[in-house]
Amino acid sequence: MTNLTEAKLFINGELRAAASGKTFDVISPWTDAPVNKAADAGPEDVEAAIVAARNAFDNTDWSHDSNRQRRFEIVAKYLELFKANFDRLADFAVHEGGCARGSVHREQVAMALAGWQDYLDVFPRVEWVKDYGDKVMWGMNNTRKAYHEPLGVIGAITPWNAPLYVNVGKVVAALLAGCAVILKPAPDTPSLGAIFGELANEAGIPAGVLNVVFGSDPALAGEMLVKDPRVDLISFTGSTAVGKRIMEQGAPTLKRVFLELGGKSARIVLEDDPNFERNVAMGMLVNHAGQGCAVQSRLLVQRSRYEEAKAILKATYANFEGNWGDIENPAHTMGPVVNRKQYDRVLGLIEVGKQEATLLAGGNARPDKGPGYLIEPTCFVDVTTDMRIAQEEIFGPVVVVIPFDDDADAIRIANDSAYGLSGGVCTGDIERGLAIGRRIHTGTFSVNNGMCIAGDLPFGGCKASGVGREWGVEGIEEFLETKLIAVGSVAG
Repeated sequence: MTNLTEAKLFINGELRAAASGKTFDVISPWTDAPVNKAADAGPEDVEAAIVAARNAFDNTDWSHDSNRQRRFEIVAKYLELFKANFDRLADFAVHEGGCARGSVHREQVAMALAGWQDYLDVFPRVEWVKDYGDKVMWGMNNTRKAYHEPLGVIGAITPWNAPLYVNVGKVVAALLAGCAVILKPAPDTPSLGAIFGELANEAGIPAGVLNVVFGSDPALAGEMLVKDPRVDLISFTGSTAVGKRIMEQGAPTLKRVFLELGGKSARIVLEDDPNFERNVAMGMLVNHAGQGCAVQSRLLVQRSRYEEAKAILKATYANFEGNWGDIENPAHTMGPVVNRKQYDRVLGLIEVGKQEATLLAGGNARPDKGPGYLIEPTCFVDVTTDMRIAQEEIFGPVVVVIPFDDDADAIRIANDSAYGLSGGVCTGDIERGLAIGRRIHTGTFSVNNGMCIAGDLPFGGCKASGVGREWGVEGIEEFLETKLIAVGSVAG
């Protein structure tokens, strides 16, 4: 058993146990055994967090205009404290989240901290006051300005697949905006939320401005936040099914809801791609066992080169066998899926795929790699859009390969999805790629592997992939409310 620091709640400036004294075991995806303990928050803990956040926003100067520079300096110091704890963050990501060591230096830790810096860099671009000019109406001159003000108390509900990255995306933006925050991380990965509480006082965050609660029940704290009228906005990243439930439960209080949900993004490789072999091979879904909402889990290949693509993929998967599943190997980027429920679900959908399509590679659990939730990289070919594996978000190391005839057919297939989060096209003709990208209904899109997801860029989706944008200036603006004030004077 790896000894991690017990994850504690953080409420009104105090790092503490649950009011009940209860804890729960955190299970390692690598071993299927306890790796840590965490405080098990109950209703009284969530209530205390809401009271603290509401008081901090309503009755302190945290949200005041005069405090913008102070907020910036505190959040910048907070980042330096996180950087100093890089090794701890890495251990939490590996042992609680199941990430491989190679992913620590990608989205699991390094990109999260880089995104934090991006927020600081774009903060001066936030428009706090917008002048609409003067206008004479009904014999009166009106001077009109919009003031962008902190929205209030934010409930940030975050997932287990990239917990630090998503926690930063919500918490840092909300703090810079001047809001008070209640962070509710997933029970699988509590420590990457708890550390926000551990370092908050040292950074200088006033009591109540940031609170962190989590428990063994994945829904209890989240549902309390969603239903409570004292919480002004819910920012949620997770499954589309839960997102729909949040929108439903938040409706009676008419609270604002930001949802970053699932995806079934398409990677299109055209026959004119000068890097055809490389870009087909890159269609393998292996990083963090495919557990990413924006991963390109549908590989679309032009029919004229489809058989060639199959051969490339078969060789690529065969060569990858020794390059995943070792917790100690710093070069590996693929480990287990996060928990037993996800393990059973992914294996179940792989069995569906075996009935629907042709299994090109993988398709099995791998207990020989270790006692945890290890599933080998899997690829299905001869897939059609009506198959479950082509429509459902598997959220595992599974890619489906679909042939297309021409550009219009590729666009049709890419859009034949309930989701609209990301995607990409690889081509020798940039204008052709841009024309395809403009016609695919997604929130982000890349041409020739362009990085369309970064901390200084807005990220989010359409259709069943969500509502709103995170990261960049737009990510901070999600937590601002617009107030228009007009000053009248006699026209003359």
